[in-house]
Amino acid sequence: MNSPVTDNFSLTRGGPFHRLLELLGQTSDEQRKVAQRAFAALLLCWSPLLVLTAAQGVVFGARVQIPFLYDYAVHLRFLIALPILILAESSIDRRWRVLAGEFLRTKLVRDEEIGLFEAIIRRITQLRDSMIPEIVMLGIAYVPPLFLGRTELLLNGITSWHIGLAGLWFRFVSAPMFRFLLLRWIWRMFLWTLFVARVSRMRLYLVATHTDLAAGLGFLSSGQKAYAPIVFPGGTVIAGSVMNAIRYEGETLSSLKITMIAYGVIAVLLLVVPLLVVTPSLIKVKRAALREYGGLVTEHNQLFDTKWIGEKRKKDESILGSPDASSLVDLGGSFDVIRRMGIVPIDKPTLITLAAAAALPMVPVVLLVTPAYEIVQTVLKMLG
Repeated sequence: MNSPVTDNFSLTRGGPFHRLLELLGQTSDEQRKVAQRAFAALLLCWSPLLVLTAAQGVVFGARVQIPFLYDYAVHLRFLIALPILILAESSIDRRWRVLAGEFLRTKLVRDEEIGLFEAIIRRITQLRDSMIPEIVMLGIAYVPPLFLGRTELLLNGITSWHIGLAGLWFRFVSAPMFRFLLLRWIWRMFLWTLFVARVSRMRLYLVATHTDLAAGLGFLSSGQKAYAPIVFPGGTVIAGSVMNAIRYEGETLSSLKITMIAYGVIAVLLLVVPLLVVTPSLIKVKRAALREYGGLVTEHNQLFDTKWIGEKRKKDESILGSPDASSLVDLGGSFDVIRRMGIVPIDKPTLITLAAAAALPMVPVVLLVTPAYEIVQTVLKMLG
């Protein structure tokens, strides 16, 4: 069924920051406009740092231990992670819109409850447009420079280009901007989770025998793959910080491996947790189906046994091609699907995709700090 409210569902096209971009004519989802926004953010956050550090004489050289051009963290954060956070908006927003429409396309939402479904979308849209969340996010973005006194946590007692005007621009413009964009993604993911939670409490037409092993909600798992572009930037920031710590503080890959592994695990878990909101509904559907289909299988098996195994079987009657045997197999297959049905709509390919997105930025770090002969030995052992 066509639903204009669902067709216009968006978690990115709203809020005070979006309205500011509208005034600047920069809200189009056209690829050229999206690229322009990403480039503008790069100019705002990275270019002034280059100019100011050059003016202060700390863009390279030995005046400080970490000159600007040799700071891995700042370049990965603003030249790679920041643009990706912006470039990913239109594609992920389209995916959310498709997933929302899937509830209607697959008839999970009953016709008489479409109005309730659209009311949930309107409520989520109101929260998206609220000014308070973005004010809070902006405040949180300025907590480190205002109250913690520092923004780079892995470096201790080392002089860097974070001095003078360059340091002030980084602390009060570049870093808060990056944190604000990251927090906006966390807010959007919360809104999506809230949307799925409220829809899951509706009287959805869930079928336990669905072959996706999620009663028809398996499409939500593939939707989580859309978050891979958000997991990757976080990994690049961690990779940059790890590279700085190894080069300038004498840390080793072994001493920092917990940090890298922890990020990968936390990132994947945070993206799986939103799917837990449908677990209560899936548990309820599975329990009811096991009880109902279990009783049906038992009854059918008893009738089959009575007819074909017991004394009532006609001697000239053949079981070959009998619909009784066919239905027995069908019921058994359906019951097996119900038993294998999961209570969290997540599949292995999705987990692998998210884990790979989190780990990929760490690969260059490992290759750069690991001697070539050790890499060759490891590969040969794997092949052997």
